Amino acid sequence: MGLFSKWLDRRIAAYQNDLIKVHYAEVENMYRQMRGWRHDYRNHIQTMKSYAAEGDLNAVHRYLDELDTDLKTVDAAVKTGNKMADAILNSKISLARAKSIRVVADASVPVALRVAELDLCAIIGNLFDNAIEACLKLPEEERLIRVYMDMKNTQLYMSFTNTSAAKKQKKENGRFRTTKGVGHGLGLLRIDSIVERYGGYLSRNSEDGAFTTEILLPQAAVHPQE
Repeated sequence: MGLFSKWLDRRIAAYQNDLIKVHYAEVENMYRQMRGWRHDYRNHIQTMKSYAAEGDLNAVHRYLDELDTDLKTVDAAVKTGNKMADAILNSKISLARAKSIRVVADASVPVALRVAELDLCAIIGNLFDNAIEACLKLPEEERLIRVYMDMKNTQLYMSFTNTSAAKKQKKENGRFRTTKGVGHGLGLLRIDSIVERYGGYLSRNSEDGAFTTEILLPQAAVHPQE
């Protein structure tokens, strides 16, 4: 059992490292788009000034409409108050919407959290990836992910709900069975281990057409030891 535990810990650690690299790549791509738009800001202003000098107000309006559409693709969809939460949430929301998945998010997170940034990133990233995978099995008009994050007294509360093509799932040995291979299973184990390490609470609930994960992470306790 000891050898198996060590092997599993190494597999989870390797999976986490790969996952973090993917998350940061997504975040970097989002901010690269933002930097590109800011870099072009002066050119945009000069173009509109030129149209205005010629008295072509229709051209100015068209250009502003194009800029507004372009800016919406890089503007942060969620502003929680926590930079890491903003980065990972917005990158995943952008990814979901690119796959024709509607996302409804209401998230508020204090700037100073006791949860390590890597742990927060791993939890949110895994929850979102699982929700996206489930939604992709549905017709576009039925795809939906709901995200809620806020403080409940001294605990950080997270709720992720996604529509699902699966009927109500049954638990085996206290866990929902995964059919998506090793990677998916390690993602669930990673979430479980983080929540357990912080002395938190985790609940997964499967109903016909929906799957919900709720997490509570105490914020008043001393930092957990790695």
